[in-house]
Amino acid sequence: MATITAQVPRPALPGALKHPAVRKLLLLAVAAAILVPLADARWASGSWPGALTVDVSGPLTAASDWIIDNRDSHPLFLYFFGHLSNAVVIAVRAVYLALLALGWAGVTALGALVAWRVAGLRLALGTAVAFLACGALGMWVPTMQTLALMVVAVAASVVVGALLGLAAGLSGRMHRALRPVLDTMQVLPAFAYLLPVVLVFGIGVPAAVLATVVYAAPPMARLTALGLRGADKEVLEAVESLGATARQRLLTARLPLARREILLGVNQAIMMALSMAVIASVIGAGGLGDRVYQALATVDVGAALAAGVPIVLLAVVLDRVTGAAGERIGTARRAPLKWVSALAAAVAVAVAGRLAGRLDWPDAWTVGIAGPVNRAVDWMTAHLYSGVPVVGGTADWAGRFTAWVLDPLRDGLHGLPWWSVLLIVAALAWLIGTWRTALTAVLAMTAIGVLGVWKPSLDTLSQVLAAVAVTLVTGFATGVAAARSDRVERLLRPALDVFQTMPQFVYLIPVVALFGVGRAPAVAAAVVYALPAVVRITAQGLRQVDPAALESARSLGASGFQQLRQVQLPLARPALLLAVNQGVVLVLAVVIIGGLVGGGALGYDVVFGLAQGDLATGLVAGAAIVCLGLMLDRVTQPTDRRTRRGA
Repeated sequence: MATITAQVPRPALPGALKHPAVRKLLLLAVAAAILVPLADARWASGSWPGALTVDVSGPLTAASDWIIDNRDSHPLFLYFFGHLSNAVVIAVRAVYLALLALGWAGVTALGALVAWRVAGLRLALGTAVAFLACGALGMWVPTMQTLALMVVAVAASVVVGALLGLAAGLSGRMHRALRPVLDTMQVLPAFAYLLPVVLVFGIGVPAAVLATVVYAAPPMARLTALGLRGADKEVLEAVESLGATARQRLLTARLPLARREILLGVNQAIMMALSMAVIASVIGAGGLGDRVYQALATVDVGAALAAGVPIVLLAVVLDRVTGAAGERIGTARRAPLKWVSALAAAVAVAVAGRLAGRLDWPDAWTVGIAGPVNRAVDWMTAHLYSGVPVVGGTADWAGRFTAWVLDPLRDGLHGLPWWSVLLIVAALAWLIGTWRTALTAVLAMTAIGVLGVWKPSLDTLSQVLAAVAVTLVTGFATGVAAARSDRVERLLRPALDVFQTMPQFVYLIPVVALFGVGRAPAVAAAVVYALPAVVRITAQGLRQVDPAALESARSLGASGFQQLRQVQLPLARPALLLAVNQGVVLVLAVVIIGGLVGGGALGYDVVFGLAQGDLATGLVAGAAIVCLGLMLDRVTQPTDRRTRRGA
C-alpha cells in the first residue's frame, strides 16, 4: 500500500525580499556585520595599511634598467623589436617625404579630390579649406608630421584589427577569448598605453606609433567581428547550398555583407589614432601634438590654439570623409576611371608646384594668431578672471568649485576607511551587475592599494566623481530637451558632431585660457569631452521608446512631465545606464590628461615618470589608472538580465 506524504508548502518571502536588489543588500549587510568589526579592530586607520602594500618600484626599476642596458645587445631587441622599430621609422619617414614631395598644393589637391570622389563637392571644398588653414596658421610642416604618423598607425591598426576581428567573427572560441581583452582595452585611458611601449622602445616615433596601434586597433576588431557575426543567415545558407567553400563564402558573402561595419571600424580607428597620436607627443611623436604640449607647458595659450585648430580640422575632415564613404557603400557605382583622373589631377598640381618652386608653404601667407590670442587671454586675466561684479570671474568659479566641491570630496574619500571603500564598490557593482563584476571591481581597487598609490587614486577618483556629476546633470537635461524637441536636436547636432571628433588633448587649451591651471580646469575639460556622448545616448534612448506606450499614457491624460517620468525614463533605463558608463569612462580619460595642466594625482605621476625617466613611478601610476578604469567600468556597466539569473 503506497504511502501518501503531503508536501509542506514553502513559506512565501515577504514582498520586499522578492526584489533581487533587496536580497543582495541584505547579504552585503550580513557580510559587513561580520567583516567590518574585524577590519576595524585590525586596521583602525582610514588609509590603506602599509602592511598590505607591496613595493614594486625596486623590481620595476631593475627591469627597466635591464631593458635599457640590453637594448643594443640582447637578441630579442636586435632581431625583433629593433627590426620592428626600424620598420616603423622607415615607413613614417617615407610617408613624410612623400607628403613633402607633393608640396602643399599637391597634398591639398589630393585631399580635396579624394573627398570629392567619396562625399561630393561640398566636403571637397571643406577639405581644401582645412588644409589651407593649416598652412595659413604656420603649421604646415607639423601637420604633415602628424599626418605621416597617422597614415602608418592607421594602416597598421586596420590590418591588426581586421585580422583579430576576422578570427573573432569566424570562431566562437576566439570571440569569447578576445571579448574580455577588448572590453578592458577600450575602457583604459590613452595615457595608460604610453609607458609600456616607452619601456621597450624608448622615447621616439616607434613608441608613439605602436602605442597608437594598440589604442586604435580594438574598435576595428570589434566592429569587424560584429559585422561578420551579424551577416544575414539566409544569404549564407544560400551561398553554402551552392557548394561554395569556406573561403568563397567569406569572400563573396560575409565580407561584402559586413562592409558597413568594417568601414565604421576604419572610421573609429582613424579618430582614435588621431587622438592618440596627439597625446603621444609626450613620448616624442612630434608634430602638432608636440606644439600643443610645449605650449601648454609654458601656458602659452596662443601657440597652443594655433596648433590645436589644425588638429580639430584634421579630425573633422577625416571623420566626415570616412563617414560618407561608409554611407555610400552599396549605393555608389564603381568608377575606376574617375579615380584615376582624380589622382592624375593631384599629381599634375604637385608637379606644377614643384616646377614653380612652391613646395613649401610661403611664409608671406602665414597668419600669426598666437599674439592676438595671448593678448585676449591677458585681457581676460585682467577683466574676467576675478573681480567681475555679482557673478565673479572664471578664476573665482574655479576656486570656489575647488574649495566647495573638489576639496571636500577628496577629503571625504581620504577620510573613509579603506575597507569601507571596498565595501561600497562591491555593493554598487553587485547591485548593477553580478557577483563576478563585483569581485572584479573589488580586486581592481585592492590592486591600487597594494601598489601603494591609494591616496593619489582617491584624489583622481574625487575629480572623476565631480566631473561625472556635472556631466550627467547637464547631459541628461540637454538630452531630454533634444529628445522632446526636433528644433533643439537640430541646433545641437553640429556642435555635438564637432565635439565628438576633437581629440582629448585639444580640450585642455580653452579651459587653461579660461580657468588657468589646477584641478578645476582638468574637471572642466573632462565635462566638455564627455558631455556629447551622454547627450546623444540619452536623446537616442528617449526617442526610441515605444510610441504605443506614449500614446497610451497620453490617452489616460498624462502630462508631458508625467510621460517623461513614468514612461520614457523607465523604458529608456538601459540607454541611460549606458550613458552613465560612457560618461564615466570618457571623464576618466581626460582627468588623467589633466595632469598636464595641474590636475595632479595619477595623471601627474605618469607625466612625471615620462618627463624624468622615472619609469617605476610612471608604470605604477599607469597600472593604478588601469585598475581605476576597470573598477569604474564594472561599477557602471549593467549586465544583461539573462546573465544576471545565474548570479
